[in-house]
Amino acid sequence: MIRLNNVSRSYNSGSSSTTALSNITLNIKKGEFIAIVGPSGSGKTTLLNIIGGLDTPTTGEVLFNKKNLKKLNDDQLSKYRNNEIGFIFQEFHLEPHLSVYDNVLLPAYFNNKTQKEENRTKKLIEEVQLSKKSQSKASELSGGEKQRTAIARALINNPQIILADEPTGNLDLKTGATILKLLKTLHKNHNTTLIVATHDEKIAASANKIIKL
Repeated sequence: MIRLNNVSRSYNSGSSSTTALSNITLNIKKGEFIAIVGPSGSGKTTLLNIIGGLDTPTTGEVLFNKKNLKKLNDDQLSKYRNNEIGFIFQEFHLEPHLSVYDNVLLPAYFNNKTQKEENRTKKLIEEVQLSKKSQSKASELSGGEKQRTAIARALINNPQIILADEPTGNLDLKTGATILKLLKTLHKNHNTTLIVATHDEKIAASANKIIKL
């Protein structure tokens, strides 16, 4: 489903250059649960961003269902990010003044939302056990509730791939365990490919495959 061929990513600052990734080649199959592990600064977030179309490799290529992301124009790349990818961030990135319901539904607005997406929003909020908080503003939520909202939002457009960057990094151990259980359940129920960058040993142990950077 996803193939990276000799992918490298370097960043230039003045006369110096920093290599975030060097000659990464890997294959990810549809439906897999992948954990990307490694020390801080090893390139985990960069790798997720490149797979998700938020960043481009300096050299090498990324293929999604045999389509080369480098050959997509801006409009096609935007559609790829919105339709095929669901993003879950460590910092949540919710709109603080919007309700849980509106935060989950937000990505669907870029696809000309319909009643179908509104019904799906209600179902996803129920799946992540936030029905009673549906109309609460994101700023009023606990860390665990914010992450559950972000997970539901990532699923709203029925993406084929979920990219999660340290999804338990800002949570206590108990809440982190709850989020891990939820991710595993949703991965199974929604038949998505789940790729998680993490320091969490429990997440890594739950994955089908571990990629070490």
